[in-house]
Amino acid sequence: MQPPDFATDRLSAESKGAHVASTFLIVDDHPLFREALRLAIESAYADAAIQEASSIEAAKAALNGASYDLVLLDLSMPGTKGFDGLLEIRTQNPKQPIVIVSGLEDPRIIHEAMTYGAAGFISKSARKPELSEAIRDVMNGLVYLPRGYEPPRSEAGGEKTTDLAVRLGTLTPQQLRVLQMLRQGMLNKQIAYELDVGETTVKAHVSEILRKLNVASRTQAVIEVARIDFDLIATSVPVKDDKAR
Repeated sequence: MQPPDFATDRLSAESKGAHVASTFLIVDDHPLFREALRLAIESAYADAAIQEASSIEAAKAALNGASYDLVLLDLSMPGTKGFDGLLEIRTQNPKQPIVIVSGLEDPRIIHEAMTYGAAGFISKSARKPELSEAIRDVMNGLVYLPRGYEPPRSEAGGEKTTDLAVRLGTLTPQQLRVLQMLRQGMLNKQIAYELDVGETTVKAHVSEILRKLNVASRTQAVIEVARIDFDLIATSVPVKDDKAR
């Protein structure tokens, strides 16, 4: 069953002058924190329509053909690495507002999340009133950042990271999935099996990934994209086949 198309329903109701409830998607693998976010949302929007997802795959399914006023996303989700979850959702739904709600409060991580298109960053250590206030701010079009946050000092690598964000934004959802599998050290035949496609298709995807990232080999692509990991340290993933083919 497809999720409700809140955007279409909202436009239809608004055209008739009806009140439309705000819609939210909570993406977090911890039930207790999903409940905490639900309570914070309901405190700010009593009649909110709220859905929950405990994985990135479930979130993508909920966003398939639907849109929400706001997605609240935990960065540290099972099966994802670094900013992969945020990138997957933004690649699938480029216009979907996403606010990060995370226990990771390193200024560099906050800065990177905003670089990759987040609409705000809320600390999981915030109390319910602050969570509600932050959600209201983002819903009103403001950029919310943790109190006391100061951007990291500009470094030479900053421009490279921004450029990487732009290049990653040119990948299709399927190319992004292939890239994630490359980061796991998977071979073309393994990727083909996982995606249920032919190896020729995988080779074509890898070639396009190398072209769009402006690198010459799979290893270079993996090292380049390692910048989206939370430790911000470029470490290569073992790859047996160092060519697109």
